[in-house]
Amino acid sequence: MVPADEGGGLMRVDLLTDPLDGLDEALDAVDAFDRVLVAGLLRPLPAGAGPARLEQADGLAALVDAVAGTPLATRVAEAADKAAAGAAGEDHFVALAAARTALMGSAHDALTARLADATGRPPAEPTPPGPVGAVEEEPAAHVLAAARAWLCDLARAGWRGIDHDLVGGAAPVVSALLPDPALRRQATLLDGFAAELAASCPGTALERVPVRRWADLWTRALLLTLPGATRPAAVSTATGRLLPLGIDLQEHATAVQAQVHAVFEPADGTAPRLVRAAVSAPKPDTVVGAGLWQLLRPRVSLLAAAGEGRSVELDAMPLTAGGDLLWDDGRARTGEPADPFATARVILSTATDPVTAPLDRHPSRIAVPVLLEGYAAERTDDGPTVLTVAGHRLAVDTDRIPDAGPLTPEAVAASGACLGLLRWDAGEFVLQPLAVETTVRKKTTAVHAGAWAGGTTDKAGVRAEKAATDAVAVLRERAGKLLRT
Repeated sequence: MVPADEGGGLMRVDLLTDPLDGLDEALDAVDAFDRVLVAGLLRPLPAGAGPARLEQADGLAALVDAVAGTPLATRVAEAADKAAAGAAGEDHFVALAAARTALMGSAHDALTARLADATGRPPAEPTPPGPVGAVEEEPAAHVLAAARAWLCDLARAGWRGIDHDLVGGAAPVVSALLPDPALRRQATLLDGFAAELAASCPGTALERVPVRRWADLWTRALLLTLPGATRPAAVSTATGRLLPLGIDLQEHATAVQAQVHAVFEPADGTAPRLVRAAVSAPKPDTVVGAGLWQLLRPRVSLLAAAGEGRSVELDAMPLTAGGDLLWDDGRARTGEPADPFATARVILSTATDPVTAPLDRHPSRIAVPVLLEGYAAERTDDGPTVLTVAGHRLAVDTDRIPDAGPLTPEAVAASGACLGLLRWDAGEFVLQPLAVETTVRKKTTAVHAGAWAGGTTDKAGVRAEKAATDAVAVLRERAGKLLRT
């Protein structure tokens, strides 16, 4: 734990284990509704269905009760009645999804408020929006309507009722969404969701259903089909110095994303703030490990700067109110060396957190940069790595450490300082390491998860790059032959 007057990023670890009023009740209501989606709402269960009918009714009632007294109350109550009778339409499913999103948003707000108390960082101020242009016509409204219809069919069938014919209905929708850059987020989400469902068909044979995950994906995908959800966020511009902290690499069978977490120091001398910049790319499932960087590397110079430990000078870079840089290489110039640990020790405690966009308010989206030092690490063969900080235990999510870098669970267990992201998972706060400092031959050495982003001379990294280069080359050759035929 680092004292506040020395720039520490995490002040009160004890607050991370204290209970939060109302959190369990909100999540219980969400879980009850999620169980309804397992069986589906195609038709009302018969009176003799016993526990299954009771669970369906209780799940819908729990959602209604949880939003009672809010502006959603009337519409959600009507939607629940229609769903229980097997007569729910698109508007009713949207109302149920909105209620679930509101509950997850309230949980997100409670958790982020607790994290603000723990880190001691100043509250964020919304970024003033730039000039607003003319409102353009909603892109591809008919395609979004088709996506919404498919998602409603999923809810009617339930996860136990999915089959290849139903899941296959997403394919033409994804194909229609992908060519439009404004709809790429919806297309990627639907494509990945459909791929997961297809791999699990038929639903009747599933031994275990990922209840929370599929409900999360369904809810977000449904709300992103609504008018207005596709419009660009209001942006300002950022001019100043960007100091990368680390790279969070997120991989799915069909896509990969690298998200750089950084501190931005405005040129006008105002307070530093935490920002993110992400780059993503579609991927075949055969490209893994270090090969992922080859898919991402040509797209943004920031990855190279973050991998090499350098600052970046920004000139009027677009920045959303949610703290996301809309990266443009033409507005960036690689600067001087900037050690992420030095940045964390000196600036992190004074940097303001970003404002979370409404649809992003979800506990799983919490990722707060922190610095930990002076802890005792404990690692067992059959259990998680745990850091004991000032007498309080904090679990380390080593499963999030990517294979595309030199950072390993062993390095975390042997470390003396850790720069990472605080997340909320399975009912507790956990730490995702982005980099650690460890002692090698009596010398302090930093090991970063994203160290290979811009290339590497590390022997293990070079071997991984070579294998990945061969695999990517073969795939490109095959793709070229298909396009020529």
